[in-house]
Amino acid sequence: MEGSVLPRHICHVRKSSATINRVHVFIHSIALIALIYYRLSFLLQISETREHAAVLPWLIVFAGELVLSFMWLLDQAYRWRPVTRTMFPERLPEDKHLPAIDVFICTVDPKKEPTLEVMNTVISAMALDYPPEKLHVYVSDDGGSSLTLYGMKEAWEFARSWLPFCRKHVIKNPCPKAYFSSVEEEDGTEFMAERRRVQMEYEMFKARLRTTIEKYGTRNESIRSSRDHPPSIKVIGGGQVEMPLLVYVSREKRPSHPHHFKAGALNVLLRVSSIRFQNISKVISMTVG
Repeated sequence: MEGSVLPRHICHVRKSSATINRVHVFIHSIALIALIYYRLSFLLQISETREHAAVLPWLIVFAGELVLSFMWLLDQAYRWRPVTRTMFPERLPEDKHLPAIDVFICTVDPKKEPTLEVMNTVISAMALDYPPEKLHVYVSDDGGSSLTLYGMKEAWEFARSWLPFCRKHVIKNPCPKAYFSSVEEEDGTEFMAERRRVQMEYEMFKARLRTTIEKYGTRNESIRSSRDHPPSIKVIGGGQVEMPLLVYVSREKRPSHPHHFKAGALNVLLRVSSIRFQNISKVISMTVG
């Protein structure tokens, strides 16, 4: 039919699995009802021959069984109607018709969340198979750490080589740490030469980051600064057509005001991502009031 839009995925109900699961749920439910009836009968009909001291352990066991039964019941939701989906990526619209998406990455403490691991996540998000002009990556640094900001700048510089490499050779694994830790596969001398070049840049990126951490160290990051620091928003590498937008966000935190932990950080990210940045040709800094 003209004007109709073909579905991008089809959902199939696995009827055989659903039947088996429902029979299992029915039998298991009968067993649970019988067990609960037995427990209640004991509690409501205590005979003189039974010791009252045994009631407390019985109640504890009964309470544990009720909790486990409730957890089991919640686990049956997706088993009741199991489905499989068939995707049709070839039916996706052209790049110019795709919506813009924002990727939120949250971090707080460089000691508990190593900066290098966070940057691998940032690079992976930037390397998503999506039009770069419509991909925006926001990093929320709730600790206001200078190491995180430095790591983002270094990650963006490495991404300038990593992203073209991924697009050119259709790399399925966008995380450089995971990709370079795999065994090399011979796929032509040109590909291997470019792979080793990018891998060398990745090793240099890690070395610079580790050197900075060892030189300044997370110990120099004041414990108080993670709870008391001004706001900061920095757009890193703005204006690059073939690169996604990378934004560093550190909200204001004061000891005298509640910050609501990660929920507050996500709220700030939502507000910042709603701003339409115009004419981003260099790293800028903004203050959130």
